[in-house]
Amino acid sequence: MIYIIMGVSGCGKSSLGAFLSEKLRWPLHEGDSFHPEENVAKMARGEALTDQDRFPWLLRLHDVIERARGSNSDALVACSALKRLYRLILLHGSKALPTSTSSSPLPHSLPGVFFVFLHGDYQVIRQRMVARRGHFMKADLLDSQFDVLEIPAEEQEENVLRLDVKKSIPDMAVEVEKHLGSFKSPK
Repeated sequence: MIYIIMGVSGCGKSSLGAFLSEKLRWPLHEGDSFHPEENVAKMARGEALTDQDRFPWLLRLHDVIERARGSNSDALVACSALKRLYRLILLHGSKALPTSTSSSPLPHSLPGVFFVFLHGDYQVIRQRMVARRGHFMKADLLDSQFDVLEIPAEEQEENVLRLDVKKSIPDMAVEVEKHLGSFKSPK
């Protein structure tokens, strides 16, 4: 099983991922560490990333997801995945890029891969971003993240579990564990 923890910057992706990683003993692949240096520098200067900036990063994360799927391993991936296109790239790699010659539509979900969408009020998330220290993503870029965000489709279409960031990290983790438990076969 693979959970891609998604949402705007400051919503708690890394915190929930770290908590779940320790609790479930699954590896956490922190999306921020897969950004090319140019992307980190751009965000540190307060510049929003473009689709072209994000594509190489998303393809790197797709490779991580494919390795986990290929080895039948459980994994957690923290990644903003703000647009539907970005989520498709995470699932299907270069076949989902706008320049791809693939003629058939790609499915919006894959068996065993789920998006955990952390959603919440702009002001709550902005307060968290202002309070955090040592992160390259500036709070001033939150507007651009909300502008770009395409809310994931209903649960079945994009395999999404929605969690409100007003909940505590342990409470959100319980929801993920319940979701995970619903896929275990009865003994």
